[in-house]
Amino acid sequence: MIEPDALAARLPRDFTIGVAMAATQIEGAVTEGGRGRSTWDTFAAQPGRIIDGTTPEITDDHFHRYREDVALMRELGVDAYRFSIAWPRIQPEGRGAANSAGIAFYDRLLDELLEAGISPVATLFHWDVPEPLQRAGGWMTRDTASRLADFAALAADAFGDRIDKWITLNEPTTVTLNGYALGIHAPGESLLFDALTTVHNQLLGHGLSVQALRARGVKGQVGVTNVHSPVVAAQRGFMNAQFAKVFDLVHNRIYADPVLLGRYPRFPLLARKEFRALRETDPADMAIIHQPLDFYGLNYYMPTRIAVGAPTEASTPDGDAEAMRDLPFHLAEWPEYPKTGFGWPISPEYLTASLRDYAARYGGSLPPVYITEGGASFADVVDSEGRVDDASRVSYLADHIAAALDASDEVDLRGYFVWTLLDNWEWAAGLTQRFGLVHVDFDSLVRTPKSSFRWLQRVQSSRKR
Repeated sequence: MIEPDALAARLPRDFTIGVAMAATQIEGAVTEGGRGRSTWDTFAAQPGRIIDGTTPEITDDHFHRYREDVALMRELGVDAYRFSIAWPRIQPEGRGAANSAGIAFYDRLLDELLEAGISPVATLFHWDVPEPLQRAGGWMTRDTASRLADFAALAADAFGDRIDKWITLNEPTTVTLNGYALGIHAPGESLLFDALTTVHNQLLGHGLSVQALRARGVKGQVGVTNVHSPVVAAQRGFMNAQFAKVFDLVHNRIYADPVLLGRYPRFPLLARKEFRALRETDPADMAIIHQPLDFYGLNYYMPTRIAVGAPTEASTPDGDAEAMRDLPFHLAEWPEYPKTGFGWPISPEYLTASLRDYAARYGGSLPPVYITEGGASFADVVDSEGRVDDASRVSYLADHIAAALDASDEVDLRGYFVWTLLDNWEWAAGLTQRFGLVHVDFDSLVRTPKSSFRWLQRVQSSRKR
């Protein structure tokens, strides 16, 4: 394990260390202050959708305990906090004027952060489509892109003087693949390649939102974030290589290429029909999507190994998906690596590879990069003395932050945001996966800092001495 002082010595003076969380996963208070329903509220209410049957109704109750949580961040010594602004809390119907009670909550949160000396980084869309928009088609409908831009304008008017960085979208890949293609996240559609319509609509929403933010004169920088997974073939051979290329396209390139290069990538002949939704696009749309960015956010959790043949088990990193059985390839295991509580391979060297891959693909078109999420779930418990010894997470974070720095000779790397501060409601996994630096007892809501919290605290204090 890398000692705190040793890691601190490697971090550039202006390198941002932050924590990241998302509204649906922590806020609770789903019926308070005029908040509307989101697609995740509806999804979680459907039997069998969430592994433990829990919902976003309470989670960490951050809506009422935000002062306590900001105090924890201040104690931790982080430079920045990446949070999401709940769309249905600001626009309960997904359109129209801003809900004043929703605005007031984020006003209070921002004031608390600024008082603590913590830089606010706001994500506009972290998966919580207002339910009325979802009923109208959600991201399968082009109009949702315009609605996101309207939301961006409201947020800019309310908070544009205090937010240091804006992120338009979080992980459009996950929304498309898990939500619309495989049916394991909200809204629960299993459309496979027909879900690719949501790619273009999300990216259009991104571009329109960038325009809206800048038209309102926000003082903060503007960017986007996506999850990148380096893709390798499980075996040699033409078909293995081709299917690995297809998965690299659907997971990585069809999102990054339009944003950074202004075009969709070339699609291989064997899959041209599957990518038909993206093969003929309006040049005016591409110009909107290809907005100049101040930074690019990259979330990294694991690499992907692709093998020919339908899966024997319809499994994905985020849960079982029957739709996987209809594919001619599957996600292969990584037996050579240790696993997180989610079963994800722990492979920091692939984070280095991810950053170098982006540098090679995009060259001068790649703006400064932040790792906007990185972290791991483990089965943490509070011992008889009230401590949580999560040595595995300490090793994970130390190795991954160091791995990111290993690529800084090729990428203008500006920061790393740990996912996450608090154990929270982990989407379809409910309360079964703990990613936090702080343990949360989901009955009492008592927060207990873990060993990883104290480790990162020492890293930060070493930097600031």
